[in-house]
Amino acid sequence: MPKVRFILSLCAAVCLLTNCNPVYQASTVTYKGYRVMNMRTDSSVSNFLNPYRESMNSSMNVVIATLENDLDKKQPECTLGNFMADAMYVMAEKKYGIKPDAAFMNFGGIRLPLVKAGQITRGKIYELFPFDNILLLVTLKGTVLQQFLDHISGRGGWPVAGMTMHIKDMKAVNVMIGGQSIDLNKEYIIAIGDYTANGGDDAFMLKGLPQTNNGYLMRDALIDYASMLKNIKVQLENRVSNAE
Repeated sequence: MPKVRFILSLCAAVCLLTNCNPVYQASTVTYKGYRVMNMRTDSSVSNFLNPYRESMNSSMNVVIATLENDLDKKQPECTLGNFMADAMYVMAEKKYGIKPDAAFMNFGGIRLPLVKAGQITRGKIYELFPFDNILLLVTLKGTVLQQFLDHISGRGGWPVAGMTMHIKDMKAVNVMIGGQSIDLNKEYIIAIGDYTANGGDDAFMLKGLPQTNNGYLMRDALIDYASMLKNIKVQLENRVSNAE
């Protein structure tokens, strides 16, 4: 009898694992779309959010400075980029106690094509740079800095402060840092965002280099710098230009 039960169990198992399995096929699926013409606001949710909305609007609408001229986004150099790179350059020294040799602003991180002259609010800075990237210091040799400058030259040029350069055949030439020609054997300190410093935008030559990081946000640097200046006027200064 045990032998019979064993054979029956074995047959059942084989059946389940092979041809005896039921076959499932998807049935036809139909759907019908409905257009929602009107949607009622949930007053309880709205009432709950109102205090937070009012607090946010109050903070974002605070005027922090006045622009004396329009700031635009262009390559290889632009007034908007100069303003942002200057903010990184100045505020890095204030927050870290170390004056960087140069500062860089990722061109793709500038999220507004134009900021019109007039009052500038905290909210406008959030529109201009909505990311929580950190402003940090990176220590690197002149050879690596030259590689990075060649890299950004190949991308049309990025905003810089504390230095000038020309772009020729997608390479950086006539590089001057602090009024001195770049020294490939010298060690430099640059102020830059953590996204780029960690290899973002294909800046792989910066990845793994020594960093100084205190968590200070780039957006806060822009707000603090604008608040400090009060009246802002930015001009083109041939910081980055195409070689003739």
